[in-house]
Amino acid sequence: MSEPTPDAILQLGLGFWASKTLLSAVELGLFSGLAETGPQTAEQLGARHGLHPRARRDFLDALVALGLLGRDATGHYANTPATAAFLDRAQPGYVGGLLEMANARLYPFWGRLTEALRSGAPQNEARDGGPDPFAAIYADPAGLEGFLRGMTGVSRPVAQAIAAAFPWGAHRSVADIGCAQGSFLVELLTAHPQLTGIGFDLPPVRPVFERFAAEHRLADRLRFAPGSFFDDPLPAAEVLVMGHILHDWDLPTKRMLIDKAHAALQAGGALLVYDAMIDDDRRANAFGLLMSLNMLIETPGGFDYTGADCAAWLREAGFRDVRVERLSPTHAMAVGVK
Repeated sequence: MSEPTPDAILQLGLGFWASKTLLSAVELGLFSGLAETGPQTAEQLGARHGLHPRARRDFLDALVALGLLGRDATGHYANTPATAAFLDRAQPGYVGGLLEMANARLYPFWGRLTEALRSGAPQNEARDGGPDPFAAIYADPAGLEGFLRGMTGVSRPVAQAIAAAFPWGAHRSVADIGCAQGSFLVELLTAHPQLTGIGFDLPPVRPVFERFAAEHRLADRLRFAPGSFFDDPLPAAEVLVMGHILHDWDLPTKRMLIDKAHAALQAGGALLVYDAMIDDDRRANAFGLLMSLNMLIETPGGFDYTGADCAAWLREAGFRDVRVERLSPTHAMAVGVK
C-alpha cells in the first residue's frame, strides 16, 4: 500500500477557491457572454467583463484547468459543452440561477458554519435581527425572481427524471406544492400531454409563474393557485408533489404537511416527495448531507432526511404502497398512495 498524502485533504480544505472562481464567473456573465460572441481572447474578455490585466489570465486559465472553459492554440477561450448547456442564461437548461443565489447569499453565510454547529441557530439574515429570509425574498420582486430561477436550476433535471420514472399515464392532473417558477410542471406537461397542472405558492409568485407558463406555451394547461400550505387547503389533483419543501422544516411540520396532503387527496391519489434524500446508510450522498447543513444555516429547524425516514412518515400518515426510488446520485423520490 502507498503512503498516504495530504493532497486530497488540502484540495478539499481549499475547495472554496475553485467554488468562488466559478461563482464569480457566473456573476460576471462570462459563460453567457461567450455564448453570444463565440471564442474570445483574454484581452477581449477582460474588456467585456471588466477584468483587471493582472487578474484576467490566471482567472481564465483557472477556469480552463477546472474544466469550465476551453482554450485553443491561438489563445481564444470558449465554453465547454457543459457550460454552454447549463451556464448560458439564454438556454433552457440554465442552472446558474442557483449559483447566483449561492454567490449572493449562501457563500458568506457558510463562513459562519462553525457558529451554526455550536449554536444550532440560523446564520443568515435572521442572525443579525433581519427579517425571516423567506419573507424578505418574497417581499422583493427582483430578489424573488432570482430565487425562483435558482429553484428552477435545481428542479429541472429532477423533473425530467420524475417525468420518466413515475406512471403518469394513469393520471390526468397534478399540483406542485411550492411551485416556484413552474419548471417542474413545465417539464412534466411537456412530456405528458394528457396532464393539466396547478402551481400552488404564495401570491407574489403568480406573475413569475404565469409568465413562465406562457413562455413555454402551456398557459392553457397550467393555472396558478395562490395560497400558503400552512393556512390554506391544498389544491385538488390526482397527484400532489412536494419538491425541496419538506427539508425546510422541523419534524412536526414535515409530518403536518404530509398529513395535509393525505387529507387533500381522493382515494387512489398519490403524494410524490422529492429532495436531496440522504442514502439510508448516511455514507454516500455527500450532497444531501451538505444540503442538510445548509438547512442548519438557513432555517430554525429544517433538515434533510433519508428515503427510509420519508417512507416511514408517509406510512404513519396513512399512505400505502410506499416506495422510494433513487433518481440520481443526489436526489430520490418517495411515493405513497391514499
